Formats: sequence, structure tokens, C-alpha cells
Amino acid sequence: MSSDATTPLEIVRLGHPVLRRVAEAVPEEWFGTGRLASLGEALVRTMLAEDGVGLAAPQVAEPLRLFAYWLPARGDDPGLEPTVVVNPELRFVDPEPEEGWEGCLSIPGLRGLVPRSPRIKVKGRAVSGEPLSFTADGFHARVIQHEYDHLDGVVFLDRMTSVRSLAFEPEWERYVLAEAGPEAEG
Repeated sequence: MSSDATTPLEIVRLGHPVLRRVAEAVPEEWFGTGRLASLGEALVRTMLAEDGVGLAAPQVAEPLRLFAYWLPARGDDPGLEPTVVVNPELRFVDPEPEEGWEGCLSIPGLRGLVPRSPRIKVKGRAVSGEPLSFTADGFHARVIQHEYDHLDGVVFLDRMTSVRSLAFEPEWERYVLAEAGPEAEG
């Protein structure tokens, strides 16, 4: 991890072995420490600097089970502030998947359609050790499932049912977004 508290961390790209490993649980003794707080802050800082909506620790070469995410405000939805979830557990409330567009900071420049559960329950802990428990729907559920996959060595390409939708971002913006409108973003 970078020692400079303002510099974003380096995001590793597909091909780095940490992205294909199952991450280790964050040890109990780390909760409430500066070490875990610093890693959580660095994930948020890096995610925001890279214009991402989520970032898992393995993406910055830290093989630990935590991720950061946030949801920007959209229309009447106020969004969600950056949140760090440590040692998360997911349960699918609605197992019938819906396809949606995804990209990844570790696979820059590509987008593809990925099936995900539209409603999940999440349990985990904050970096302080406080328990977290909430339900996530729609795009919120999609972001969390994407980041959770990184903790198990899975990338969005693995979840795609067909690579026919795979597109470079400029072409995706030009052809898919132009045709489908803003609801295609996600």
C-alpha cells in the first residue's frame, strides 16, 4: 500500500494473479485499527480518483475480503456515500437474474452484459468492526455482486452468458447508449 495518504493506489489489471485468487478474511484483530482504516480510505480514494463505483481490495493487490463502493445521485435517487464492507456475506433474495451492463477498473475500456440478482441481502462489518446488514436492489445490488466476485477471484467476463455484447467503451457509448438511452448505464 502507498505510504502517501493522498495518492491513489495502483489498480492491477486482468492477468495479475491476485485477481484470480480467493481473498483471505480480514483478521479479527485488524478491526478498529489504523491499518484497516487506512486500507478502507485508500480503496475509497482510488475508486473515486478512477471514476469507479466500486473497488475490491484484490484490485489493488491486497488479497483481503473487503471492498468499497458508492452510488452517484441519479434523478430522484440521492445515491449513497462511499461505504467499505469487510468480510461480506451475500444472500440472493431474488434469484432470477437480470442482465445489465458492467465494466471494471481492472479490465479498462470494456463493457459487457452480465446477469445478476436484482435484490440481495448483505452482511458484513465496517472497518471499525460495527456490523453491517442491509438489502440492496437494482444497480446497488449489481455493484455489490461485482465487487464481491473479486473477493472470490471472479471477474465480470466470467459471468457473461455470451461475449457477443462485449464492447469497447467508446463504441458502447456511441452505439449502445445512444440507442438505449441513460437507463443502459450501470
